[in-house]
Amino acid sequence: MTERINDHGQPIGAALPDWQGARLPGHDGMAGRYCRVEPLDAARHTADLFAAFSQDPSGAIWTYIPWGPFGTETELRAWIQGASGVDAQPYFAIVNTASGRAEGVASYMRIKPEHGVIEVGGITYAPALQRTPAATEAMFLMMARVFNDLGYRRYEWKCDALNAASCRAAERLGFTYEGLFRQAVVYKGRNRDTAWYAVLDSEWPRLEAAYAEWLDPGNFDAEGQQKQSLKRLIEAHRG
Repeated sequence: MTERINDHGQPIGAALPDWQGARLPGHDGMAGRYCRVEPLDAARHTADLFAAFSQDPSGAIWTYIPWGPFGTETELRAWIQGASGVDAQPYFAIVNTASGRAEGVASYMRIKPEHGVIEVGGITYAPALQRTPAATEAMFLMMARVFNDLGYRRYEWKCDALNAASCRAAERLGFTYEGLFRQAVVYKGRNRDTAWYAVLDSEWPRLEAAYAEWLDPGNFDAEGQQKQSLKRLIEAHRG
C-alpha cells in the first residue's frame, strides 16, 4: 500500500486526483470462445437450468448458496423472475457453447461505483459446467468487463470459509485471500464465517495475460485436457 505523510505527520493513502468513479455494470451480455454470459431470463433459461441443476440429485451444489435447491421447474422459474432485471444485483446465465444450453448462473453484487468496488457472487455451476473451459472463461469475461470496460479498482469474491471448493476456485482464478470475517452472515439457519478474496486493478494486466494464454485453443489437447494450468500461468506472469 502506497502511503504519504500529511501536514500533521500522519500517514495517509495514495492520492487519486483523477478518480471519478466507476460505471454500473448493467445487464449487457458477454461472449467468449467457450461460453456466453447472458442476462438471466426466466423464459429463456429456466428449462435449461433446471435440467442442468437436476444432474446433481443430491443437491450438494446448493449447500453454500443462500437459495435453492429447487424441487420443481416452477420453483426455479419463480426465483429467476425475482432475481432477473434487478440493477442492484444483475444476474447472468452462463451458456456453454459446446451444448448450447444454460448450465450456470452468476451475478455482480455489492456494487459501489463511487469507491470502484464490485463483487462477483451467486455462482452456481451445474455438474456439466464444472471444471470446463467455459466455467473459467465466464469468470474471465465478468472480470474483464469490470476492469476493462467499467473502470473498477477492486473485484471481490466472498464465500463461506467452510466452502473449500469456492476458496480453491478463488485462489486458482487469481484472487488474493485477505482474511476471515467471523460470524458475518446467517443463512439457511446456520452461521457463516466469510472468507474474503479480491483482485485489484493493478494486478489485472498480468492476470488477463495469463487467462488469455490458458484459454487459447492451443493450450488444450485433442481430448480437451489442459497443457498448462491456470495457476502455473498466473504464477509465471506475476514473476
